[in-house]
Amino acid sequence: MQRADVLRTYRAVRQTTCALCEPLETEDYVVQTMPDVSPPKWHLGHTSWFFEAFVLAPHLPASTPHRATYGFLFNSYYEAFAERLERSRRGCLSRPTVSEVYAYRAEVDRRIAHLVETVTVGQWPEVERLIILGLHHEQQHQELILMDVKHILATNPERPAYRPGIAMGATAVAKARPIGFQGGMGRMGFEGEGFSFDNERPAHPLHVPSFELQDRLVSNREYLCFIEDGGYRDYRHWLSDGWDRVRHEGWFAPLYWERIGERWMMYTLNGLEALPLDEPVCHVSYFEADAYARWLGKRLPTEAEWERAARAAHADPGTAHLLEDGRLRAVYPGRDGGDDSPAQMLGDLWEWTASAYLPYPGYQASEGALGEYNGKFMSGQMVLRGGSFATPRSHIRATYRNFFYPGQRWQFAGIRLAERSQRCSTIS
Repeated sequence: MQRADVLRTYRAVRQTTCALCEPLETEDYVVQTMPDVSPPKWHLGHTSWFFEAFVLAPHLPASTPHRATYGFLFNSYYEAFAERLERSRRGCLSRPTVSEVYAYRAEVDRRIAHLVETVTVGQWPEVERLIILGLHHEQQHQELILMDVKHILATNPERPAYRPGIAMGATAVAKARPIGFQGGMGRMGFEGEGFSFDNERPAHPLHVPSFELQDRLVSNREYLCFIEDGGYRDYRHWLSDGWDRVRHEGWFAPLYWERIGERWMMYTLNGLEALPLDEPVCHVSYFEADAYARWLGKRLPTEAEWERAARAAHADPGTAHLLEDGRLRAVYPGRDGGDDSPAQMLGDLWEWTASAYLPYPGYQASEGALGEYNGKFMSGQMVLRGGSFATPRSHIRATYRNFFYPGQRWQFAGIRLAERSQRCSTIS
């Protein structure tokens, strides 16, 4: 990319982050409702600190820290840097103020522009690489902002809307169909030009047995049948750790579902509304997704199966339902009657897989502090694939590996079912 293109992209991504915060009141910026949730003010500061620490500090020596305490306040988990604020205490800070954090963003933006315009030709490739990484890091936080804001507003007894007027999806959805995939050797992982995270590499050969994958995500209506059949009261469907969560945390439905009298309600970024039965079920943990699959005698796909299906379906971010569409909820796409491939492989909701988050064969973590970005989290987490309605279009691809702990529910995650092929597969 030319320097002007990098700077133009930088400014667009940074502006998107600010635009996501525009519907917020000042009071919303400082709330932390659970340790997993960070206040929006912290996200604004942290994404700026990332550029200051990883781009400006090593390549603009005359650029002193904007404020000495910001490294302590806005470092997330990088042990290579100094002490940092405990994650669960990010919501305890009234200072710096929201306006001071925005001023910090503006100052970092000014310094990044100066660096891009003045860095030597020899240093430019490394500066460009770090800026692009920082932009993808910020795009991750754009989705986190929406996740966290939803939890913050849903916890408020008034159930305020983040953005009123978000339209619902279709009123009916066709019955899910299994799509068969021929087994055999294939490639998995990122290869080619463009950006990817280190956990997507190296691309490697992998044998995948024949399997079937449903052509769409599980709906609220279908998941409600699991609830009404006593799914949350029957230990037989659950992994042991999942059953412990059900009992000790009182799970009875997906996060943000409420039973008010005889009606099921659901909190959305549009506020509290009647449960939309024909939308994809969202905010389920890995434990819930796995229990639902077991209840039906099916299973979740492995990430290798998911990627094989996404490649076969020619999954394209350009046609997926992502952040830029502005719907802020998952919907079912329209289907051409002749289409015999799975839909929604990118966008709408992240999809749980049955695969633990582990390194690929030959994985190499990045050097230095950036080596802490992904590799050190390869323990105890499960892989999700595909992106959601809150994922930026330039950020997602079929090889992207997201990961969460199996008991987490506040992310925009849904379910696609799989099973071993019982008949001749149709797609190779």
